Amino acid sequence: MLPPVNKDRIITHLPKCFSPNAALHTKEGFHPQVSAACQVQKTDGVSFNIGKVIVVGDVSVGKTCLISRFCKGAFDKNYKATIGVDFEMERFEVLGVPFSLQLWDTAGQERFKCIASTYYRGAQAIIVVFDLSSLNSLDHAREWLEDAMKENDPSSVLLFLVGTKKDLSSPDQLAEVEQEAIRLSEAIKAEYWAVSAKSGDGVRDLFLRVASLTFEANVLAELEKSGSRHGKDIIRITDSSEAHQKPNKKANCC
Repeated sequence: MLPPVNKDRIITHLPKCFSPNAALHTKEGFHPQVSAACQVQKTDGVSFNIGKVIVVGDVSVGKTCLISRFCKGAFDKNYKATIGVDFEMERFEVLGVPFSLQLWDTAGQERFKCIASTYYRGAQAIIVVFDLSSLNSLDHAREWLEDAMKENDPSSVLLFLVGTKKDLSSPDQLAEVEQEAIRLSEAIKAEYWAVSAKSGDGVRDLFLRVASLTFEANVLAELEKSGSRHGKDIIRITDSSEAHQKPNKKANCC
């Protein structure tokens, strides 16, 4: 039997967005159908529901440090660049229902794109990471998104544009880069966040938001698929889903 979910992974209400001016979902609570379905599931018992999140972006923008800060509560300034893909699983409880996120940390180096792209398929959410102190990495964000979207249905994927290394930017520099980032987020229909993996600023809030919106989207999709409005049997693992195939911790280049 699995241990209880950590208290800081229990979600009882929809977490707020980073900025209402840079978010597609500005509502204050979960969809009423989702809340109702979860009430039923809590009394009937439920299997784990899993969401797949891929994290993409240039090399050295801080993808691995971002995930490590959230999953392990640590910041390693001497980390090694990801080879191919790495993988973490985080457990949550959303509205009383168990939910897990697969976090796929993909390599930013050009020579490993052949590997990383094979793991893009089946994502429920895509986090495009850039360095707030590097406009070049922001310029490349659209390209990373386009590559990831080749393997996914644009109408069913949640997008997040996340600026890292917030602690390295002066207020004036941050304001200038954020203006460009928010403009891009509007163009690609992504929710914008600015965080610091080093200090932890905004990291937990970001991933709780990602988990909540991914959970909500999964439940609504199952409701629509089943045609049910009573919440019965909507939260489950589908054996055929590619998102549930756990890879080796590291993948080697082809």
